[in-house]
Amino acid sequence: MEKVRVGIVLGSDTDLPVMRGSGEVLDELGIKHEWVIASAHRTPDRVTRYAQEAPRRGIEVIIAGAGGAAHLPGVIASLTIIPVIGVPIKSPALSGVDSLYSIVQMPSGIPVAAMAIDGSKNAALYAAQILGLKDQSIMEKLVSYRRRLAEKVEAKSDKLARIGIEKYINGR
Repeated sequence: MEKVRVGIVLGSDTDLPVMRGSGEVLDELGIKHEWVIASAHRTPDRVTRYAQEAPRRGIEVIIAGAGGAAHLPGVIASLTIIPVIGVPIKSPALSGVDSLYSIVQMPSGIPVAAMAIDGSKNAALYAAQILGLKDQSIMEKLVSYRRRLAEKVEAKSDKLARIGIEKYINGR
């Protein structure tokens, strides 16, 4: 049985619609992952246990999504040595800028890789790149993934040249 290599931690179940993108990308790349809801503020003991036990359980990268004060990625990073990727979740109050600042402004010595606001797909791709450094099959899947992205752009460009801008925009 394949081991779980990536932990996806959410500060709240309301983060699921955004964070599902991480799971979709990891599924597409064949990387086993797990989902956990743990709040840095409401369940600090749960966060601590998860972060400290993750390396022993074989987790190699943690993706942590959080909105508002967005302390979850930083707290996890302070409790473990494995890479943590933070995904700031768009919030109603400040459109996710507050979350982005909370994640990106970590103190020296406790790094967190910060993605774009609602950037859960890129978080999964970054996790895959980290894992791909040791796993050639993941690296090959990433190369294929990038090739498919390029092919989609080429197809769109061909369609635009074939039908023109007005038909392209209206038929989109």
